[in-house]
Amino acid sequence: MSHFLVIRLSALGDVAMLCAVLREAANAFPDNHYTLLSRPKMQSMLQDMPDNVHFLAYGEKIDWQAFDGVIDAHSVWRSWRIDLQALLHGKRIKKLHKPRFRRWLLTKGKSVSVPSMLDCYRPLFSLGLACDLHWNLIGTSSGPHRHLIGTSSLGNATKMRIGIAPFAAHKGKVYPLDKMEQVVKALSEQGLEIVLFGAGKTEQEILENWEKQYPNIRSLANKQTLADDLQVMRSLQFMITMDSGNMHLASLVGTRVVSIWGATHPAMGFLGYGQSEIDCIQSQLSCRPCSAYGNKPCRYGDYRCWDIAPEEIINYVMNTICK
Repeated sequence: MSHFLVIRLSALGDVAMLCAVLREAANAFPDNHYTLLSRPKMQSMLQDMPDNVHFLAYGEKIDWQAFDGVIDAHSVWRSWRIDLQALLHGKRIKKLHKPRFRRWLLTKGKSVSVPSMLDCYRPLFSLGLACDLHWNLIGTSSGPHRHLIGTSSLGNATKMRIGIAPFAAHKGKVYPLDKMEQVVKALSEQGLEIVLFGAGKTEQEILENWEKQYPNIRSLANKQTLADDLQVMRSLQFMITMDSGNMHLASLVGTRVVSIWGATHPAMGFLGYGQSEIDCIQSQLSCRPCSAYGNKPCRYGDYRCWDIAPEEIINYVMNTICK
């Protein structure tokens, strides 16, 4: 039996992806123990984990005698400092290797294969690539999709309950809000029960405005904890998100995601755990992807990657997901 300290300090989506693989490892190697070292709010992602998964808040003292090794799943200067402490205590270390150069080549229009971040994490735990050990494959009208916890339940007997998370960290990953409002309006008028997710004062104001204007809408922005958000996501039939942390949170609890992509691209390796590229809505432009994280300004100045009509999203949802 070994006990590993697993380091991933941020960001929200990256920790969610790691937690999905951590669950695989904990089930595959039940004699091992894994303690996730991360920021305190990330502890909510360990709901429903096996008993051999634990949590340690970043900043708390590390008892090095309790650990046999370190899995550095972040590999930045903050984690390297912890790695150095581990080395001084005689602990073995495995470090994440990020495919940064391959991602850069993709932004330059080169045809290269970039491994999923999930497949970058798995070897750290001695898991094979693309093993997805504990997902049950089920058929859907759009192709295969995996559910981790189980199928989501309907909000009530007559309405399908869905989530929409229209925000992301960078402009290149946020579908224009005037277009997203049209999507929200149309789906609410189709009778879908919509739960809106967001954070921060500005996002809260926008979502609450939509809640007031259109039927069948409830905004949860800044109204509950991350643990509560995860519980709601688990109850949904599906989520509509950007390439964002909410995509990965929904994926972690086994909820199907229709994701909308602009400056970034699923080929960069950040598609949610268990999700299918069939459910990715994106434009087919040769300039995509222009960055791995959507944090660079559009080279043309007009973000033409967002030339996706609201009707395309509405029709996909109504004719494929809700069929």
